[in-house]
Amino acid sequence: MADIVNLRMARKAKARDADKAQAQANRALHGRTREERKASDAEIARIARNVDGAKRED
Repeated sequence: MADIVNLRMARKAKARDADKAQAQANRALHGRTREERKASDAEIARIARNVDGAKRED
């Protein structure tokens, strides 16, 4: 026989897992030092300059 599943508990467990995933993403995004943020922003700007420099004009 199949196990009986409490749908309310399953729904809440799914919501907890989603909240944990969102918290992990927020920690990765906001849990950085000022130097790390500056370094990543500089890297993004450098990549954007390289891409813009490689574009051909019509």
